[in-house]
Amino acid sequence: MAVYTTIGAEQMAAIIDEFNVGALVSAKGIAEGVSNSNWLIETEGTGSGSLRFILTMYESRVDAGDLPFFLGLLDHLAEHNCPVPRTIHDRENRPFRLYEGKALALIEFLPGVSVSEPTPGQARAVGAALASIHLAAADFPASRANAMDLVAWQRLLGDCGEQGLATIHPKLDRIVSSELEYLSAKWPTGLPRGVIHADLFPDNVLMRGEEVAGLIDFYFACCDLLAYDVAVTHAAWCFSGDGARFDPELSRALLEGYEAVRPLGPDERQALPILARGAAMRFIATRAYDWLHTPLGALVTRKDPMAFVRRLAFYADPANVGIFGLV
Repeated sequence: MAVYTTIGAEQMAAIIDEFNVGALVSAKGIAEGVSNSNWLIETEGTGSGSLRFILTMYESRVDAGDLPFFLGLLDHLAEHNCPVPRTIHDRENRPFRLYEGKALALIEFLPGVSVSEPTPGQARAVGAALASIHLAAADFPASRANAMDLVAWQRLLGDCGEQGLATIHPKLDRIVSSELEYLSAKWPTGLPRGVIHADLFPDNVLMRGEEVAGLIDFYFACCDLLAYDVAVTHAAWCFSGDGARFDPELSRALLEGYEAVRPLGPDERQALPILARGAAMRFIATRAYDWLHTPLGALVTRKDPMAFVRRLAFYADPANVGIFGLV
């Protein structure tokens, strides 16, 4: 989440009025993340006290044409009792509106805390929650290709350029060139597919103690390998923030939690090491691109791509395949 676009108080009040959730009380920009502009909204409600929501404006990385998929998926998962926020439809029952050519959606605010130092119990709960959305989405009728696949990583890193990557780290261009070649040759096919979250970092999970209160930010959701989603979540949860330290207890707990709900097939487990390398490369690509292209003055915190270069090195080491139950 972030804020790239400024909306004045009068305009914000008019926007919120269209959703019939009561008069606007406050709107506070949210700085975390890199993809969309977001505000924490409080309204007077419509008779049962004040209400809170997240208002999202979709910036250049999100195509408004994908919003029926994203927002419809939230509605589908909520109907299947998954811990996700509801989409608030406007007075004309539309799930999003346009403001100066950009789409806006109002999403239910879910209470909870995003943890920075997860416990094994929390990792286990997240694994189980991830498996639950994989199962619940099995009959979701819409589909969307993964816009952040291997081809996209190649394009983003190419747009960074050798010199741009060198400003991040002198060896980064060589590292990503070699890894992209390897992944292009080895990427698995034929594994179970379905709807995946594709971005389940700790800041996209709201916890209450060791229970998952909410899974949020589905704006990279797509149809792809289910085991790849496990790998993305593993890379996001099982290392220190800088990628320098791997936590085997978190790894075991996350995988155990997932398999308690949806056991991985032998072919999926065998593919996890390369899928994890791909997960690391995906975030090297997007973080490097954002590092070099985030507009000056944007209310957003850039994230270090080298944190995922360290994860990549860990996953690429044959000595570490045992973390996925392989020998």
